[in-house]
Amino acid sequence: MLAPRRTTPAPRLWSAPARGDPPIENVTLSLVVIVLLAIAFDYINGFHDTANAIATSVATRALRPQHALLMATAFNFIGAFAGTAVAKTIGAGLVNEETTTQAIVAASLIGAITWNLITWYFGLPSSSSHALIGGLLGATIVAAGFGAINVQGVMTKVIIPLVTSPVLGFVLAFLLMVALSWLVYLLTRRPDGPDRRFLSNIFRRLQIFSAAFMAFAHGSNDAQKTMGIITLALFSAGVIDTIEVPFWVIVVSATALSLGTAVGGWRIMETMGHRVVELEPIHGFAAETTAASIIYTGAHFGIPLSTTQVISSAIMGVGASRGIRGVNWGVARRILFAWVLTIPAAGLFGALTWYVLNLIGFG
Repeated sequence: MLAPRRTTPAPRLWSAPARGDPPIENVTLSLVVIVLLAIAFDYINGFHDTANAIATSVATRALRPQHALLMATAFNFIGAFAGTAVAKTIGAGLVNEETTTQAIVAASLIGAITWNLITWYFGLPSSSSHALIGGLLGATIVAAGFGAINVQGVMTKVIIPLVTSPVLGFVLAFLLMVALSWLVYLLTRRPDGPDRRFLSNIFRRLQIFSAAFMAFAHGSNDAQKTMGIITLALFSAGVIDTIEVPFWVIVVSATALSLGTAVGGWRIMETMGHRVVELEPIHGFAAETTAASIIYTGAHFGIPLSTTQVISSAIMGVGASRGIRGVNWGVARRILFAWVLTIPAAGLFGALTWYVLNLIGFG
């Protein structure tokens, strides 16, 4: 049964006032806490997903780690201004925003942050996007029931892309790598053609551009998830009347994500850059170009893709072009395990957190 929305202001400090009140009066302590939690999630997302943008470039020595971090930080920030379609999906496409409370939003963020920190500690490239979605779904189900879930939205924007985007990343990266390998072969077999070392240096330079594209695509998709959850919190508090992202939310989300990126997730970078496949510049270029194209396309259509899943599968795809032994399948299985577990695990953390917040009267 759906939880009814309040129609009169609640006197408690934690509670959100009614939607009819002047917006400035609706800025309560609970809302401030949620915005701070969202900023923390965005920051953690940044350093958790740094490896997605630059691990291959660092592994192939196309960029020095410090230069790669600076570039990723800048292009993540720029990418965050590319649109708000994903933010609207998070804010209104997965759950019934009319039944969403401050406690649900806070529990969603805490559940996602908890899972992100666990996977970061163990060096597992899990999905921050799916952690947030899992936390939101788990908290919403225990608070308002299954009827508050937009099943069609979850299926079309989360579940189907969860399965298809890694497959697409693997296949397209594999095909691109095969095509590039044939191009290198045809060029080097000519009597007057370049040697492999020259071509390797060319791809090392091209990888700088593919890494920048990857960072831009990451910012265009991942920053919007925080924008969406903050916008949902503002809506549930009555500060805004529609799920439209305020400009200050875009700026805050872009800044938090880029600052987190600047810190860097070196544990996950080691897994992504060295332990899945042995990468050369041509492989890094193929993986980054493929993944960035898929992620940016998803952002355009409002699909909150997992950048971790897409780049990981693309790296496996270029590795598989060498043969079945070109991929460390043991590490790949660990990554797949984290993918499968993320939504239910974050959902469980989100549900448990909602119970605690509900007991103390939050929201």
